[in-house]
Amino acid sequence: MRSALAGVADPADAIHLQRFFKTGPGEYGEGDVFIGVRVPQTRKIVKHFAELPLSEIDQLLDSEVHEHRLAGLVILNGRMARVSRKRGADVAAQELIVELYLAAVRRGRVNNWDLVDASAEFILGPWLLDRPRGLIYELAQSDSLWGRRVALLTTFAFIKAGDTGTTLDLCERLLTDRRDLIQKAVGWMLREIGKRVDQTILTGFLDAHAAEMGRTALSYSTEHLTPEERAHYRALR
Repeated sequence: MRSALAGVADPADAIHLQRFFKTGPGEYGEGDVFIGVRVPQTRKIVKHFAELPLSEIDQLLDSEVHEHRLAGLVILNGRMARVSRKRGADVAAQELIVELYLAAVRRGRVNNWDLVDASAEFILGPWLLDRPRGLIYELAQSDSLWGRRVALLTTFAFIKAGDTGTTLDLCERLLTDRRDLIQKAVGWMLREIGKRVDQTILTGFLDAHAAEMGRTALSYSTEHLTPEERAHYRALR
């Protein structure tokens, strides 16, 4: 896998990606290393390594190279989808995948927004859809920005299943978190509730909380509302 990724790596793209993903001192992706492989290339290569053992996926997730970690997560997504689709889902196999993923999250290896967004809803989402969700709240209380974003993005799977309760609860709890990537995630998930489930659920939340929401979260959440509605909620801040 590493050799295959290296074979399509572009040093010029690596420089661009390091800037795009904010890897400079004090930025959210500080110190991350890119070799210059775009996401479509990574996904194409991953198809040839779908059966990579979990122990080797774990090695990818521990790599300092961002594209290695993304490749490992994409493989885990596919593995989780396959074992979840089986009649009488293979719970033991699911649990191994979830444990490996959570270990990577907790040791800070799922540590940029693209890594979170490409994995949380596809790995933790199916696992927690019909289970107690204490884990979500544990992650939401994490000191790690990425742990909190994992919690929010996991609930995208719930939204797609028509279940908005956990998302709304997390958004309320994280309203005062002014980290930009949390603000964007809160607004994004609220917008998806209005788009995919029921717009009145979104507007009900905004009626109650728009005055205390950050500008970014409010902007994202109201994107699909009318200009008049957007102006109304902005005026409440």
